[in-house]
Amino acid sequence: MRAKASNQSAVESFMREYDLSSEEGVLLMCVAEALLRIPDAETADKLIRDKLGEADWKKHVGASESLFVNASTWGLMLTGRLVGLAEETRSNFTGALKRLIGRAGEPVVRLAVRQAMRIMGHQFVMGRTIEEAQDRAEHKDNRAYRYSYDMLGEAALTQADADRYLQAYRDAIAALGRRGPWPDVLDAPSISVKLSAIHPRYDVANRARVHAELTPRVLELAQLARSQAIGMTVDAEEADRLELSLDVIGAVFADPSLAGWSGFGLAVQAYQKRAPLVIDWLAETARKAGRRWCVRLVKGAYWDSEVKRAQEQGLAGYPVYTRKPNTDVSYLACARQMFEAGADLIYPQFATHNAHTIAAIHHVARGRPYEHQRLHGMGADLYAEVIGPGNLGVPCRVYAPVGSHEDLLPYLVRRLLENGANTSFVNRVVDEDVSIRDLVADPCELVRHLDSKPHPRIPQPIALFGEQRKNSMGVNFANDLELRALADSVNAARRPWTAGPLVPGAATAEPAKPVTDPSDRRRAIGEYRPADAATIEKALTNAVAAQPAWDALPAASRAKILEHAADLLESRRAEFIAMAVREAGKTLPAAVSEVREAADFLRYYAAMARKLFGQPELLPGPTGESNQLFLHGRGVFVCISPWNFPLAIFMGQVVAALAAGNAVLAKPAEQTTLIGYAATRLLHEAGVPEDVLQFVPGKGSAIGKLLLTRPEVAGVCFTGSTETAWTINRTLAARDASIAALIAETGGQNALIADSSALPEQLVKDVVASAFDSAGQRCSAARILFVQDDIADKVETMLAGAMQELSVGDPGLLSTDVGPVIDDASRETLAAHAERMDREAKKIAEVRLGASTAHGTFFAPRAYELPSLDLLQREVFGPILHVVRWKADELDQVIDAINATGYGLTLGIHSRIDDTIDHIVRRAKVGNCYVNRNQIGAVVGVQPFGGEQLSGTGPKAGGPHYLLRFATERTLTVNTTAAGGNASLLTLDA
Repeated sequence: MRAKASNQSAVESFMREYDLSSEEGVLLMCVAEALLRIPDAETADKLIRDKLGEADWKKHVGASESLFVNASTWGLMLTGRLVGLAEETRSNFTGALKRLIGRAGEPVVRLAVRQAMRIMGHQFVMGRTIEEAQDRAEHKDNRAYRYSYDMLGEAALTQADADRYLQAYRDAIAALGRRGPWPDVLDAPSISVKLSAIHPRYDVANRARVHAELTPRVLELAQLARSQAIGMTVDAEEADRLELSLDVIGAVFADPSLAGWSGFGLAVQAYQKRAPLVIDWLAETARKAGRRWCVRLVKGAYWDSEVKRAQEQGLAGYPVYTRKPNTDVSYLACARQMFEAGADLIYPQFATHNAHTIAAIHHVARGRPYEHQRLHGMGADLYAEVIGPGNLGVPCRVYAPVGSHEDLLPYLVRRLLENGANTSFVNRVVDEDVSIRDLVADPCELVRHLDSKPHPRIPQPIALFGEQRKNSMGVNFANDLELRALADSVNAARRPWTAGPLVPGAATAEPAKPVTDPSDRRRAIGEYRPADAATIEKALTNAVAAQPAWDALPAASRAKILEHAADLLESRRAEFIAMAVREAGKTLPAAVSEVREAADFLRYYAAMARKLFGQPELLPGPTGESNQLFLHGRGVFVCISPWNFPLAIFMGQVVAALAAGNAVLAKPAEQTTLIGYAATRLLHEAGVPEDVLQFVPGKGSAIGKLLLTRPEVAGVCFTGSTETAWTINRTLAARDASIAALIAETGGQNALIADSSALPEQLVKDVVASAFDSAGQRCSAARILFVQDDIADKVETMLAGAMQELSVGDPGLLSTDVGPVIDDASRETLAAHAERMDREAKKIAEVRLGASTAHGTFFAPRAYELPSLDLLQREVFGPILHVVRWKADELDQVIDAINATGYGLTLGIHSRIDDTIDHIVRRAKVGNCYVNRNQIGAVVGVQPFGGEQLSGTGPKAGGPHYLLRFATERTLTVNTTAAGGNASLLTLDA
C-alpha cells in the first residue's frame, strides 16, 4: 500500500496531508462542515477569513504529490478544472492568495472554496440521487464491489423531517429493486436505515410512542426490502439507544411477514462494552425465528461524545472502551463470536480499514463465508489486495452515502474524525515513519502489556474532578434495570410530607397550610406551618449565640460535615426526587439534576473551605516580622431561596454560608417549603448544629420586616426577582448598623444569537431545551432568539415542528418534557403576556395541551416573532420564546439592544465563525456565555453561575470566589524581634 500511496484517491491523499493533528486539518473540516449551508455571501466570507486566513498553509503546498491536495490547499478549484500551479505560487502561497483577493476580491475566493468543497464532497458521496449512485456503482472497477446505500440525513427533529426521510428510504428501496434480479440477497445491494431519521422522538423516554409509531415504519421498510429481494441494515447510534433499538429491531425481525428473507441486519459497535452480549442476543433471536441475521461489525463513530455524555451525566462508568487497542481487541473477540454462532444464525460483515483486522478475520474464518465493508472514497487500495480470486477472495461491500452536499456535512465531519485522525490505519499506513511491525501490531499483545487497561488520562465519571471532590452520580435512564430501581425507590418515597420551623426552643403558633401538587391541584402532598414572630426572634437569638463556636471550628471539620451531607443526600436521592416532582413540578431528569447540583455544592464548598479557610495566608514583610491573613465568618446570614431550584439553590446558599463559618437562618420559597425542610433536617443529621442552621418558613414580606431590619444580621443571600432584590437592598441600607453583605442572583432577559453559519438542527435543539426545559422557569432560560434573517424562515419552521413534539403533562412520567408552572399567579402573568403577544407579534407555534393538564397549573409553551426587542419590557418567567430577526450587518445593533435591557445573566451564541464569537463575547455584558450548546444547566465548579447589572451582584455561585463574599478578613502582624535580635539574619549562609 505504501508503494501505491501516490495513486491513492484524492480524498485519502487530502486526509493524509491534513490529518487532524494539524491546525489546518481541523480548520478545513470546519469549513467543509459549515460553508455549503451558509446562504448569504457576507457570512460565508467571514467564515473563509476566519478559518483560512491565519493558519500556516504554506507548509502544506507542494508537500503532497496529489494535485487535488495542492489545489485545495491553494483554495482554488474555480470551475473545477485542475490547472498547473506556477512555481511562484508553489513557493509563496500566502502572497498568491493576497494577490488573488486583491485582483478578484473575496467573492471569487468564496466561489473557489465552495467548489473545492463540492469536489471533496463528491469523493465521499456516491451520488446525489439513488439512481446516480447506482449508475456510478456500475462503472468499471466499481463493479467488483457490493453496495450498501445510506440515504444521508441526520436525526429528525420534526414529524415532517421524519416523513421526508421515510419516503426517501421507500423510494431508494424501489429504485434498487428495479435494477434486479440478483443471484441472492447477499449479492444484491442493500439499504442502510437510521432509526433516528424516521422518528422525531426516538429515545428511551418515549418508549411507548416509539413502539407504536417507529416499529411499524421499520417493518414497512423491511417488507419493502424483502419484496425487492435486497438487504436492509439498521445503523447503530448512541449507546443510550441500544436497548431501545434492539426492542424495535427484534420485534420487526420476528414478524411472520418476513419469513424466508435473510437480508435483515443491524450494525454492532465493538467499542461498546455490551457488544458481545448483543451478539449473544442476536444468535438467540435468530435461533427462535429460524432465520439468519446479517451483522455489520463496526468499531463505532460516536466515541468522544459517549465519553463526554457519561462524564456529564455522572454515570457509573463508560459504555465504551477508553483505549483504541481495547476496541480492537473487542472487535476481534466479537468477530470470533459471530463465526462461532454459525452461518445459519449470523452472516458476518466486517467494516474495517485496518489490514491487521482483515488478516486476523481471514485467519479466524477458516473458509467460512463472510464479507468485508468499507466506506466509499476510502480504503480502495487496501481492499484491492483483498477482493478477487487472486487475493483473499472475500467480497467487499461499499458503504455508499447518497444525498445532497448539505446532507453530507454532518456525515463528512464524522468520517473525517474517524479516519482522518492520526491514530487510524488509513492515516498511518502511508506514513514512512511508522514501521510495518508497529503498523500491524497485535492489539491483544498491546493490551496485555498495558499497565492500566482503562486510559489513565480519562478518569472515570466519578473521578472527573480529581482530588478536589467526587463528581455527583446521576441516573442512566437508558438502562432498564437502573430505571426500574429508580422508579421503585421514588414511588416508595412518596408520602404526605410535613414541614415547619426548625428553631430550638420555639414552637410556632401559626396554623398548618396544605401543600398540593402543581400538576394536579386535587392531589394533596402534605402541609407546612409558617414561623410566627416569636419563633423568628428566637431563631435570631440562637444564631447570634451559636455563630462564634461554629466559626472557631476548624474549616476541615466543617468541610467533613458537608461532605457527609453530600453522601447522605445521594443515598436518599429518591425522596428528594419525589419531592421535586410533586412539590416543584420538576420533570424526572430535572429532579435528578437538581439532586446532583445540591451534592456538587456540598462537596465543592467543602473543598473551597479547606483551601481558603484551612490555614492563614502568609504575607510578605520586613525581616523580623510575621504577617498573616485570616478568613472568618461574618456572623448571621439570612438565606432566601427560590422555588425554581428548591433544593440546589437552597442548599448552595446555606452551605456556602456555613462553610465560611456563619450561622444561617434559611427561608425557603413558600411554594417549596417541604423540600427546604427535608434539606435542613439532612444537614442537621450530617452534623451541623441545630442552632447554627435554623429553618424559618413563611411569607417573604413578613420575615423580611422582622429579620432584615435587625442589626444582628450580617448578610443576606438571595435568589429571585430583581424587584425583590431592590427591596432587600433598600431595607438593609436603611439600618443604622454595620453595612450588611448582599449576595443576589436575579433575573435576566436572556438572549441567544445565531448567525447563518449555525447548524439549524443543532440550534433548534438547543433553543427548545433552553426555552422550555423546566417550563421555562430557570433563571438562565432563553427568552429571546436573535436569528439571522437568511436562515430565519428555516429555523422558525423547524422550531414550530420541534415544539409540536413536546409532551406537556405529569412530570412524574419519563415521557413528559414540560411540567406545570409553579402556581396560579405565575400562570396568570404568562397568560396576560401571551394575550398581548397575540395582538402585537406573530405567533410561530403553540404546544397543544392534553386533557391530563386540566387540573394543574399548566401553561402551553409558545413562540412569537417580534419586530424588535422593544416589545419586551421585563423578564417573562415561563415557557415563552421571542424570536427577532437581524441582518448580517446588524450584529452590533443586536448586542447593543441586549446590553440596553440592563440585564446580564446568560447569553447563547450559535456560530461557526470564531471571530464573530469573540466579537460578541467581548462586547456583551453578561455573566455566563455559552457557545454552540444550550444555555442552561450550569455545573458547579465548571460553569460558575451568576450575572451582572440587573442580574446580580456576584460573585458567581459554584465558583472559586463565592465563599469570600461570606467572609470577613483579619490580619495579624507580630514583631518577632521585640524580645531580642533577629537571629535568623545572623545564621544566613555567605
